[in-house]
Amino acid sequence: MTTTKSNKKDGSDRSNFFGEVYEVAKLIPKGRVTSYGAIAQYLGTRMSARMVGWAMNAVPRNQKVPAHRVVNSQGLLTGKHHFGSPTAMQQMLEKEGVKVVNDKVADFKNKFWNPSQELL
Repeated sequence: MTTTKSNKKDGSDRSNFFGEVYEVAKLIPKGRVTSYGAIAQYLGTRMSARMVGWAMNAVPRNQKVPAHRVVNSQGLLTGKHHFGSPTAMQQMLEKEGVKVVNDKVADFKNKFWNPSQELL
């Protein structure tokens, strides 16, 4: 499964942008994480990391999008408060083999999945 990069640089077509974000997020392998900025860069909207975060917060319930695998550029679980409990995001990551210490992905460099390098 692959996704196409957006031609929109300003994020003006929000619903299409969100859909593209979800398609990239669905490609993140279990046991790996990526960042909001890495998804934005892959989609050709490098300055839209915040929009990627909004997309992760707006995942429709009927879609299986592994939003728990998307963290900030330092590996911090900045979106953890959107998962129902303060520890749910960490628990989901640890279930997949991603160790989290003090709300940060341990060994972030080796757990990081870069869609721009993986999805050519």
